[in-house]
Amino acid sequence: MTAHPPRRRLLGAAAAAVGGLVLSFGQTVGAATRSPRFVIGEQDFLLDGKRLQIRCGEMHFARVPREYWSHRLKAIKAMGLNTVCAYLFWNFHEWREGRFDWSGQRDAAQFCRLAAQEGLWVILRPGPYACAEWEMGGLPWWLLKQPGDGFLRTRDEAFMRPARRWLAGVGRVFAPLQVTRGGPVLMVQVENEYGFFGQDIDYMRMMRQAVLEGGFDVPLFQCNPTNALARTHIPELFSVANFGSDPERGFQALASLQKGPLMCGEYYSGWFDTWGAPHRRGDATKAVGDIEAMLKANGSFSLYMAHGGTTFGLWGGCDRPFRPDTTSYDYDAPIGEAGWLGDKFEAYRAAMQPFLEPGETLPPPPARKPVIAIDAFTLNESAAVFASLPKTAIRDVSPRPIEHYDISRGLVAYRVTLPAGPAGVLEAAKVRDLAWVYLDGKQIGTMDTRYRRFRVDVPARSAPATLDILLYTIARVNFGVEIHDRKGLHGPIRFRPEVGDTQAIVNWEIRAIDFDADGRLPPLAWKRAGSTGPAFWRGSFTVRETGDTFLDMSNWGQGIVWINGTCLGRYWSIGPTQTMYLPGPWIRPGRNEIVVLDLTGPQNARIAGLTAPIFDRLQPERDLARPSATAHPLLDGLAPVHEGDFAPGPATEDVRFATPVSGRQFCLEALSAFDGKDFAAVAEIALLDKAGNALDQSSWTVAYASSEELAKEDGSALNAINGQAADYWHTAYSGNGPHPALPHRLVIDLGSKVEVAGMRYTPRQGRDNVTGRIRHYRVYVADKLVQAVGR
Repeated sequence: MTAHPPRRRLLGAAAAAVGGLVLSFGQTVGAATRSPRFVIGEQDFLLDGKRLQIRCGEMHFARVPREYWSHRLKAIKAMGLNTVCAYLFWNFHEWREGRFDWSGQRDAAQFCRLAAQEGLWVILRPGPYACAEWEMGGLPWWLLKQPGDGFLRTRDEAFMRPARRWLAGVGRVFAPLQVTRGGPVLMVQVENEYGFFGQDIDYMRMMRQAVLEGGFDVPLFQCNPTNALARTHIPELFSVANFGSDPERGFQALASLQKGPLMCGEYYSGWFDTWGAPHRRGDATKAVGDIEAMLKANGSFSLYMAHGGTTFGLWGGCDRPFRPDTTSYDYDAPIGEAGWLGDKFEAYRAAMQPFLEPGETLPPPPARKPVIAIDAFTLNESAAVFASLPKTAIRDVSPRPIEHYDISRGLVAYRVTLPAGPAGVLEAAKVRDLAWVYLDGKQIGTMDTRYRRFRVDVPARSAPATLDILLYTIARVNFGVEIHDRKGLHGPIRFRPEVGDTQAIVNWEIRAIDFDADGRLPPLAWKRAGSTGPAFWRGSFTVRETGDTFLDMSNWGQGIVWINGTCLGRYWSIGPTQTMYLPGPWIRPGRNEIVVLDLTGPQNARIAGLTAPIFDRLQPERDLARPSATAHPLLDGLAPVHEGDFAPGPATEDVRFATPVSGRQFCLEALSAFDGKDFAAVAEIALLDKAGNALDQSSWTVAYASSEELAKEDGSALNAINGQAADYWHTAYSGNGPHPALPHRLVIDLGSKVEVAGMRYTPRQGRDNVTGRIRHYRVYVADKLVQAVGR
């Protein structure tokens, strides 16, 4: 066994220089407990007076079949962890306002009891906001029935009243499971990464009070990315840092704020996938080095994720501005989506062995669950979506967000009569998320919020014609101020003819298939034939023995799958995931029924069950039509609004312009890099108003990027505006030809003309030897900074 060195070894001189900024949590947090079995000391977590180094891993019970909870918890314990971190997703338990559900797959208390049976402590993360690539970050959709876009995660009573009710409900279930009352719950988190979202410390104090009023008397804490730790730090809450690299800097930032044990609240062992982008992987060697560094410094950590699992049903979230997350939440975690253990698991286990407590041994890993193959079978019954809509329609002059009509999510069909007249363009104010447009039953175009394409060309009509728009809600954004993500077709809807005045299109009929909390299927009238256009399909397969399998959906288009009435999740053949994990407990011996909603039509209506997943196959040709225009920058002769040098290192910088400037487009121009190479990389760009607050990014799109690395990794320009500091835009470096040289330019279209007073720049994270970190730069803001060509 290796001796534990003093924690200051990793911190160096910075830890000794905190002076009057140091705050103690040993008394502040521990004194309020009924029986202070677990307290936060000046250098250690203490359990019954003895040092406890927390080796924690995140696992979301909602993303794992209940029947497999114990199996995955055994794997977590065998990897060398002594604690499991558990999110509660508010909307998972209160999808309809006032109706709480803690049963079955939602029995979070039973998950905690099973963790205790496996010898694991529990850290509870009840929100009310979670993020976690989950629908709306865990916030319930019905909050969006309130008007306005600025009240979520604020002291506004429209948010605080239901949030207090939620935390009171959490307390009724989990207060008896605290360590102070003989249970496994050691600590409870207040909110989540609020320092990225806002800086209202009174809001954090109100949230803390709501948790206390819920009956919690164990230590409470908050977590934030390293760069945001100081924004919402308050003495009443213990702070932990979230990072995926550079633990030295993260722990130094903590030591500058408080006296207490060092802890990484989320150490990123991999990353999540979004539809249409390459599969993400995490470097095991680098992670092992960081884990060892944290443990040697007497630090604690929680792996995010130890086991990612699957976002079953319709619970997947959406990165911003709008990049929906895949159903697979494998996360390249050490415990794979189906509970498989591989080289990363073994590497992590070996890294933690030297740091076990005296007398502590690791149990053997659990055996892999059985896997079966299913021969290809045909789905030979279908039901057209338009024929499956409810007969009763909602009538409105102009479409409003679906939350106004008490529709939560699903398929929404809009119908209106378009008068006879010349060809023209139909345009909506906003479309969330994807829509297919039909004129007299013939598809004439699509609308796509990913590209802010809210218009379609409409042909001339010699007589009045029926216009139908079928809209599909994929997921609500789960990060940033963009969580105010109201769905549906937003009016006004206008028709601009080739000749004549623009007309408002009014008097709409609206019908919806609301899939509700668990992906409820509507009544369907099946026919023994294939369908063209959007349709439900039904078929079956028979097995003698059950086991896990992976449904191959690569020949289908886009939609949802149900197995024996249970919503398995979303699929989209653009990838990178081409399979859907189907757990063995959800398969019956004998006949099993599969229903598939396909919105774009399959290449063939057959499915097979594979014995291994397909995580990394992109099929961009299967996507909806993309904008065809290319662009080139219009910067010649234009004066920058700001020019300067970024500081070396990975710290976030706020840059204020000499004078606020208004425009629709923003350009960051990289002129040199700290490593002297011809590359540029940006982890994150936010724009600031006069008060220093970040502007809403929900309408942003990338108008131009000088290049993107898409072969060796996901270096797409959208990574610079998705709010995630762990990924980044990186200019192209792979391939045999010459690489684009500096200067490099990234132009963002802001959706409308706005006033910009500065920017918040986050460089590519990692140690100082990463490529692309920008030194000298210029900033431009104007109404038009790129010229589109070839549309």
